[in-house]
Amino acid sequence: MLAVTNLKCNYQTNPIGIDDLRPCFSWQIKSSESAVLQQQYQIQVAFDENFNDIIWNNRSFSVDSVHIPYDGPNLKSRQRYYYRVKVWISEHHESPWSQVGFWEMGILTETEWKAEWITVKGRGTSAEFGSRSPFSCSKEFKIEKKIKKAIVYATSLGVYELKLNNIKVGTDYFTPGWTDYNHQIQYQAYDITSLLQSDSNKLSATVGEGWYSGYLGWQKRKDSYGNINAIFVQVHLDYTDGQEEIIISDSSWIGENCNIIASDLYNGEIYDAREIEGNPGKVIVLNHSKKELVAQQNEPVRIMEEIAPIALLKTPSGETVLDMGQNMVGWVRFKANGDEGRKLTLVHGEVLDQYGNFYRENLRNAAQKIIYICNGEGEFEYEPHFTFQGFRYVKLTGFTEDIKLSDFKGIVLHSAMEETGAFSTSDAHLNQLQHNILWGQKGNFVDVPTDCPQRDERLGWTADAQIFARTASFNMNTALFFSKWLKDLAFNQYADGSVPLVVPDIVKGQIFITDTNEEILKTAAAWGDAAVINPWTVYLCYGDKKILEEQYTSMKRWINYIRSQGENEYLWDSGAQLGDWLALDNKPGSKFGATDESLIATAYYAHSVKIFSEIAKILYKFDDYKTYCELHKNIKIAYGEKFIDKEGDLTCQTQTAHIISLHFDLLPEQFKRDVAKKLVTLIKMKGVHLDTGFVGTPYICHALAENGYIEVAYALLFQLDYPSWLYQVENGATTMWEHWDGIKEDGSFWDTEMNSFNHYAYGSIGDWMYQYITGIDILEAGYKKTKIAPQPTKRLNNAKASLMTMYGVLSVSWEKNSNQFSLDVIVPHNTTAIIYLPLVKNPISLQEEIIQKYPTTRFNYLDTRPEVFSFEIGSGEYGFKYEYNLKKESNV
Repeated sequence: MLAVTNLKCNYQTNPIGIDDLRPCFSWQIKSSESAVLQQQYQIQVAFDENFNDIIWNNRSFSVDSVHIPYDGPNLKSRQRYYYRVKVWISEHHESPWSQVGFWEMGILTETEWKAEWITVKGRGTSAEFGSRSPFSCSKEFKIEKKIKKAIVYATSLGVYELKLNNIKVGTDYFTPGWTDYNHQIQYQAYDITSLLQSDSNKLSATVGEGWYSGYLGWQKRKDSYGNINAIFVQVHLDYTDGQEEIIISDSSWIGENCNIIASDLYNGEIYDAREIEGNPGKVIVLNHSKKELVAQQNEPVRIMEEIAPIALLKTPSGETVLDMGQNMVGWVRFKANGDEGRKLTLVHGEVLDQYGNFYRENLRNAAQKIIYICNGEGEFEYEPHFTFQGFRYVKLTGFTEDIKLSDFKGIVLHSAMEETGAFSTSDAHLNQLQHNILWGQKGNFVDVPTDCPQRDERLGWTADAQIFARTASFNMNTALFFSKWLKDLAFNQYADGSVPLVVPDIVKGQIFITDTNEEILKTAAAWGDAAVINPWTVYLCYGDKKILEEQYTSMKRWINYIRSQGENEYLWDSGAQLGDWLALDNKPGSKFGATDESLIATAYYAHSVKIFSEIAKILYKFDDYKTYCELHKNIKIAYGEKFIDKEGDLTCQTQTAHIISLHFDLLPEQFKRDVAKKLVTLIKMKGVHLDTGFVGTPYICHALAENGYIEVAYALLFQLDYPSWLYQVENGATTMWEHWDGIKEDGSFWDTEMNSFNHYAYGSIGDWMYQYITGIDILEAGYKKTKIAPQPTKRLNNAKASLMTMYGVLSVSWEKNSNQFSLDVIVPHNTTAIIYLPLVKNPISLQEEIIQKYPTTRFNYLDTRPEVFSFEIGSGEYGFKYEYNLKKESNV
């Protein structure tokens, strides 16, 4: 059996409304055989699904089965194209054609946009939230002929919701998403054929402020991109007789009263269900550019799951509080009834205080409040429209005493990325940690990678996204998500090449964030390095060179900006930095760690230059490759001269200084061993605990494991007391915290000003757990070749992980039973893997057994450690079982 499955066009299944003129195709191979490698493929593209009108027929001798670019005739606006694929795994063994996939182009030129931006003049402003009320408007039209297909293209200055005949169009929320609207405004395309009625139809739109003009950031900024909200709609009706009709947003639309009195991302929503009286306002045409319109680039935000609350609490202070059992992001859908004018209020918070009372001081100025005013017409069901909350607990007021748990449902929203990874072990604490990491990602990947989803911030901090990118890409397919965000990063780079601290950049370099608040900080090492590290991570995880090509200029500009700083082009030792943010070795009252900030900045400088030189080679830019290889060599020399003394000791004696010096490979070979040993000493001086912040934490276990101290890495991972990852688990966390001691050991809080309980940065330990506990790592980009090298510990009896790669499911599962070790592996077709078996007691007999059972195995002995041997395998399912050397196992 041989088949081609899971066809994707630009990572998507049958997308409509794309504007990529060279979309890329990927597929997976299904076979009953093992060691399957593709030798040839054939792609056909046609105007019809029966392939009577083929426009591109490409047959190629190639092992490539992902990211194959279309190279046929020029693509046309709004045209649907059908494609199919077949493969050969030997000269005489070919698959049948795959099932047919399709994609549909969007509107490709500005002149094809006939719609106009429209808004409603005279809408009100909420006194409670200080935000403009959403507006609604509609257009009625008739259909008198038989419809073949109907597509609506829509976007807004703000966030919008479309309804056709009172049914929501699509399943997306917060469209058109958050971009730098000065450079790109995404439009969405929806097939509305099934929603049309044969006679009269009504298309209505409601628009709120959203990211465009609503509150953004803790400085209470409004109108970041403009102070007028607008809607833009273009409907194409294709009739079976070949005729086309276009319905557009223009001055013929009619304003309607809107029951949403206010809706703000931070503050919440006020909804008055009573009949709204008065003039709804006049629809006017807004003179606004169409040049920035681009097709949807990433997965939109959708409802991804629903969770039931676990308790209705009466707190010691007498308040009624709903406990969702999970710190989540989205909203509460609820059923209730009330007399006309009765006000029902839901206030959202993340935690209870040490006395069990509702707590929301860490939200700062974000009200996170839903107010519903009843119309007295009986039971209703309600959920918000243009706001989301980060919460576990909800304080309820105005509800009747007979409310019950079943009246409430937690609606979880995030960008609709495919969940690709699964990880579990025999340790319940680690499993909860993985749960917390995943839910931290769910809550903060809401169209952009935010730092936190609840307080008056929710910004795309670049360092958080950078240090978490690899973990995020285990958990979910982040390729489109990061690709869209990185386009804004490039747009938002300043003229000198520096990268903002947040993307999209709404602060414009106006952050006072030093201890003295005397210096404006517009960029920083580790933050700006997202320009290089994030596209590199996407390339590694998905094998897609396109993101490297798209971001190449941005990366180069960032590196050249650093190179221009100070007097020495090989050091970054000038200007303010954020350093090892929130490290525990800081001075009392400071958020800055003790590690020399110029050491951190220069280390990241070297790291980004090293990555960039490799990217230049991959893209065949050999002049840049030579230039930046030489630059990296000189940075490493300068780093050694400034930050390492003659005895090989670092001038900065912190954990983080040692971690990044080791992990970024900045040490002369003769000093590595002693620096690693000193790192262990520093950790032991803290009672085998870390004291790292945003810079040191992501790499601490990597630096230890890479230098022969995996048992110390495990000791840190399994610590239950403060400070540690599992301290949060022990204290009931269901997402990651911003601070190691967000809740202190005495039950009090670290801070009220900056204390998020859903802050994914420290969840970056997740990629280490995948790479070392279950042993999954990349040898060739996109998992074309995988390393599988689990490193067990006495604290675990088993572990398993699976990952949906571009080629299919990669799976690893190991178990220890007495002195027996078993490892089960699934390797996707058209890939290979190198297996490293740990602590084999009798390697010769095991080798003979494996050769007999799997004759295609190639033994390479790539690992020089005693009693560990490696071998290469092709695709398929494998099981290995052998006598295990318990005496040499990692002892935590």
